Amino acid sequence: MEQFNETPLQGILGTDNGKLFYLLQIEKVSDLVKLRGDLSTAIDLISKCGSSEEGINAINALNRLLSGLMKYVDVCIGNEEDAELVLGFKPAQTDVVSGNLELAGYRSIFEQMVEKFGFEYCVSSLRVSHSASDNGWSACMYARDTKEFYHSKEYQIRPIVDRVGGGDSFAAGVICGLLDGKKFQDALEFAVAASALKHTIPGDFNLVSRREVE
Repeated sequence: MEQFNETPLQGILGTDNGKLFYLLQIEKVSDLVKLRGDLSTAIDLISKCGSSEEGINAINALNRLLSGLMKYVDVCIGNEEDAELVLGFKPAQTDVVSGNLELAGYRSIFEQMVEKFGFEYCVSSLRVSHSASDNGWSACMYARDTKEFYHSKEYQIRPIVDRVGGGDSFAAGVICGLLDGKKFQDALEFAVAASALKHTIPGDFNLVSRREVE
């Protein structure tokens, strides 16, 4: 394993296959967060660790680490699998393969997460997999201060050109929309539209402009 000491967050370790980035001293990260202010996080890293013994150990370690960091997070972005693996929350009656998305379950776990960690916003993309090349794509978001739960427009993406980068472009869209000063509902619609377009673009990057998204 190689240690990437040149990064601002010293103590990050990575495996040679790129699956695991692990393990920070919580105190070090906490100090950095305090200096930098607002923090947004995408919590899908932990779900990439796999089911091997190394992966399970990594999940347990990352779970402890990330749970300790959540009090510093303002915007938490992830899907139902991430929330279950990282934080132990699972929406009821949700099966992305069957297309059964129970939105009330998402609201319930968002409320629990906000109560436990104090997030300003909880956000999840919602994918309904009709087939490998035919997906429904939307998202939901909960605002702590107003207690509003919002479900975006759903896009039917067919055919899908490339799913790679869909989640990253969604998270980037949420953060971009909020930093642009949009209302949280508008920020979510921007993110869903941007990431829906990404599904039609080959490669890792979402090569679209604000004007094209809006």
